[in-house]
Amino acid sequence: MSSIDDNAVVTGVEHWTNKGEVKLFLWEKFVGKPDGKPAVLFVHGSSMASTPTFDLTVPGRPHSSVMDWFARRGFVCWCVDMEGYGRSTKTRDIFCDISNGADDLEAATDYIAKARSVKAFATYGISSGALRAALFAERHPERVTRLALDAFVWTGEGAPTLEQRRKKLPEFIAKKRRPIDRAFVYSIFERDHPDCAEKRVIESFADAILALDDSMPNGTYIDMCSKLPVCNPEKIKVPTAVLRGQFDGIAALDDLIEFYKKLPNPDKQFIMLSGISHASFQQKNYLMVYQILHAFFTQMAPDYTSSGAH
Repeated sequence: MSSIDDNAVVTGVEHWTNKGEVKLFLWEKFVGKPDGKPAVLFVHGSSMASTPTFDLTVPGRPHSSVMDWFARRGFVCWCVDMEGYGRSTKTRDIFCDISNGADDLEAATDYIAKARSVKAFATYGISSGALRAALFAERHPERVTRLALDAFVWTGEGAPTLEQRRKKLPEFIAKKRRPIDRAFVYSIFERDHPDCAEKRVIESFADAILALDDSMPNGTYIDMCSKLPVCNPEKIKVPTAVLRGQFDGIAALDDLIEFYKKLPNPDKQFIMLSGISHASFQQKNYLMVYQILHAFFTQMAPDYTSSGAH
């Protein structure tokens, strides 16, 4: 195994593309040159843009940027602000639902294919980002080499966080966006299990989120409260890992097991993330999650020639 330089300089490059009249912000990170490297596409969730989740800096906490961590291990890393989030266009009078997010991923990967000649990605999505990523993999399996779904939800059955959220469904439907503040960011870490994340990390996360947004689209909340399932596991043909935090109040275990059973590709994994609640990369056990994800993304492809499987 080649040595890893955790002090290697990581380059960040800003990109922009269009989805019709919508401008989408993309962020790319790599060490040295991006050419010829395996690519990871990170897909953010309902309540924050992409860079706070995947390119966070926390003083005194090494490797808080998962993009930097993967870049130093030979990957070129991409993320994109969905429409309605961060630096991307927020002006259209729409809810910015799961399907619209999958459209954003199509536009983003169209751009990356032209700009960098990358045709397929190891794809990671968290929470509603996992739903976006799964739907994208349904629509464009040729663009996804391996799919990791973290904090995922299929039917929503047995998810206490969604049960509470459904009580506010009329509010979500009444407006296209909902306000967020620092207390809201703290609620993400306080609702499931105490002390899974350090206060300094939550503070840095909140700083990064609120620097870009003071409100979020309601579309993913509406979908997750009233329109599940939005993904069909039988149509996800790519190798898939389902990652479930031990204490996650959205990703109900039995619901995910049933989803996992229906995934048709035998190259699949179900992984329980011990000591994790919901926002994996901001938890105390974040490096464990990185390691699990890296192992899945670098796993050797199975040889089915003699077994007759697949």
